[in-house]
Amino acid sequence: MKINKKIYTKAKKIKLIASDIDGVLTDGKIIILENGEELKYWDVYDRFAYTLLRNYAKDIKLAWITGRNSKQVVARAKEVGIHYLYQGCMNKISAINEILQKEKFKIDEVAFIGDDLVDLSVLLRCGFSACPKNATIEVRKSVDYVTGVTSGQGVLREVVEIIFKSKGIWRNVLKQYRS
Repeated sequence: MKINKKIYTKAKKIKLIASDIDGVLTDGKIIILENGEELKYWDVYDRFAYTLLRNYAKDIKLAWITGRNSKQVVARAKEVGIHYLYQGCMNKISAINEILQKEKFKIDEVAFIGDDLVDLSVLLRCGFSACPKNATIEVRKSVDYVTGVTSGQGVLREVVEIIFKSKGIWRNVLKQYRS
């Protein structure tokens, strides 16, 4: 993947990776069972990205900010080590501002991945913004980086790789898995 220098400069500052869920980490399709339980498909590449973050970038905080409420999301957040989880949140910039205040981070130290209009309030302000290649046209026109994959197909993994390369972490990751 060919990334311009400006993207790496922005990604190098990142201390918080925040993301929407449906349409970013999942393909956006939701199966609702008769009992109201929701089923979502989660991508193994994104799962592995959280493992990489835990093993190689423990100082980077993680947040999920989603407009929906789901028990499955709570369980997945615990599994992958999400520090901040906001569900039923339509004002995503206020959630980001709350995290920034707690962590004493600046907005340019935030990477945000979104796919639809509700994500624009953060995408337009954060330090490094990204979206899947099938995000809405308005979002694709507004972000720093459009991934080469569609929603639910490893979007986070691609963004994490960019951040790791910008911080010089990627070489250590490759060394570990090539030995």
